[in-house]
Amino acid sequence: MDLAMIVGIIGATAMVIIAMILGGSITIYINIPSVLIVFGGSAFVALSKFTLEQFLNVGKVVGKAFSFSLVKPEDLIGEIVELADSARKGGLLSLEGKETSADFLSRGIQLLVDGHDPEVVKLLLNKDMRMTSDRHNECTKFFGALADVGPAMGMIGTLIGLVGMLANMDDPKTIGPAMAVALLTTLYGSFLANVVAFPIADKLSVRTKEEEIIQKMCIDGLLAIQAGQNPRVIESLLRSYLPATMRESV
Repeated sequence: MDLAMIVGIIGATAMVIIAMILGGSITIYINIPSVLIVFGGSAFVALSKFTLEQFLNVGKVVGKAFSFSLVKPEDLIGEIVELADSARKGGLLSLEGKETSADFLSRGIQLLVDGHDPEVVKLLLNKDMRMTSDRHNECTKFFGALADVGPAMGMIGTLIGLVGMLANMDDPKTIGPAMAVALLTTLYGSFLANVVAFPIADKLSVRTKEEEIIQKMCIDGLLAIQAGQNPRVIESLLRSYLPATMRESV
């Protein structure tokens, strides 16, 4: 569970709501036409930029922004060194059935056990890594598009409200509701972009980079094991992925 993400979005939302309450009744900030224009309209515009399949996959990936279980790099180094020790003593076939904390590493081990050439192993694992990254980037782009569209839909709602207000200047009763639509759509658009969409897009980008680092470590470790490198050499190789302050503690 990513507490920073959850606390950040909930905290920002709470600050906005508290400000609304302190400024008067919160009900004056609720306007159904504004909600439809901004949230509904933004979702459909963002959908038009992607395929339906990509849109449906967003729900599968977006959970990684809030809850993402990824093996720690320092723990992964220990696992790979243990695998290297086993392979050095019993050969690559001794790795079959070994349990690991990373599915990507398990898939790579199976390639080694099956006896594929190093170039084939590298090609397949790099392809797997790129495809995973591309799927995640599609979701990141969706929320980036949503963040771009939200304020624009808010501006459209503002114009709709202003047109309604100006068209009925002779009826004072209609000026208030039309002005509410005009202002609240701008508020909703800014909220959608800056409190929801942009943070999710940025966090998914961070998660993708973290996963790529783990996968690159797996690829380097597996190829070194296949080449028969000394486990200590493999450990030194993988330590280069860690910040300098963490390398000595591994």
